[in-house]
Amino acid sequence: MILFPSIIQIETTVLCNSACTFCPQNEMTRGPKFMEEWVWKKIIDESRGKGILYRPFMINEPFVDPRMPEIISYIKLDSTATVELNSNAHMTAKTDVPGIVASGVDLVRFSIDGLTQETYDQSGRGGSLQRMVDNVLKFVEERNKQGSDCYIEVRMIDMDFNRHEHQDFVKFWKKHVDESIVTTYYDWPWTGQTTFEPKPCPKVQHEMFFMSDGQATLCCWDAHERGIVGDVKENKVEEIWQGAIMQKYKKWLNHGERGKIELCSRCTAYHDYDFSEWSGY
Repeated sequence: MILFPSIIQIETTVLCNSACTFCPQNEMTRGPKFMEEWVWKKIIDESRGKGILYRPFMINEPFVDPRMPEIISYIKLDSTATVELNSNAHMTAKTDVPGIVASGVDLVRFSIDGLTQETYDQSGRGGSLQRMVDNVLKFVEERNKQGSDCYIEVRMIDMDFNRHEHQDFVKFWKKHVDESIVTTYYDWPWTGQTTFEPKPCPKVQHEMFFMSDGQATLCCWDAHERGIVGDVKENKVEEIWQGAIMQKYKKWLNHGERGKIELCSRCTAYHDYDFSEWSGY
């Protein structure tokens, strides 16, 4: 048994300023809108000194949380910790870009699913593509101004409507950021599937996920609380990770028995993953 996760995601807010066509975020009714301070601090305090990669976001836009510089700075009090953010690049005048860079964030991924406005519009992310491009370039400028080591990536999710722009997209962004890639699209559980992929799940092997109310869920794609494994308001991070519910679910998933878990019973992710040398947990 793996005694502690190596990656922890913390949904500090459920808010997002996009309406992506492929994301169920705009269907969520759960809350609170912002995770209480003592809850996110408890998660961080109970995982210090273990070389954790923290992702202070889940089904949300991290830059919507005005506390983000404070949250990252608190994480980085631990010299073994690293912090990653995924953003839709919808920064506003209220977004504290200098503060986020200064906080010590190690990597920021910006998702921009088009190279032209016409293609970008089909993603549902909204807004002006040129504004998103300018926002990323300003972030790069601030990173360079501060002499930060923050690694900046721009990615496009591979979808039918943007496939004709993949090559030019990567070529354009490689001139401006550290890495530019096209990444795989995964169907979220319970978004039209009627069955599941009878295979293991690599996502839960080393990762742990906390919703804004402090509940721990099996997967970061759990929009509607179908895979709850514990509550950090009642138990320690380690207790949840090593707990009976988590271990039962991981055992089932290790053998591809997704149908036994409500959340996973409508999940077709990793259907192309090579499990020929799968060693499990």
